[in-house]
Amino acid sequence: MTDPIADFLARIRNAQMARKGTVRIPYSKAKEGIAQAMQKNNFLNKITVEKNEKFPILLLELPEKTLSLKRVSTCGQRIYTPAKEIRKVCNGFGISILSTSEGIMTGYEARTKNIGGEVLCEISS
Repeated sequence: MTDPIADFLARIRNAQMARKGTVRIPYSKAKEGIAQAMQKNNFLNKITVEKNEKFPILLLELPEKTLSLKRVSTCGQRIYTPAKEIRKVCNGFGISILSTSEGIMTGYEARTKNIGGEVLCEISS
């Protein structure tokens, strides 16, 4: 797997198309940060971390609404943006998720803290 964030978004997208209520994803801190930002903005219902014998698993409970998930920054082309140029997604109905020096946060939080960073993905419903 070369891009774990794209895999994270693809697993959520595939589970929604199959009308599943939950998704099991291999755990990482970046994936958990993205999931927490999504839950804070009501794009996910519940997040739990299952500790197995070998590897922890991130269990996400999906909402009824269909999400539009778009990976912006890829492994081959990183997209960085200053705080003043962070754009709104779907006229404010969606969120962009950034990786900043203070951790993973939404575009709105980064704009208010005046912090730029790498634009990881855009999410709207």
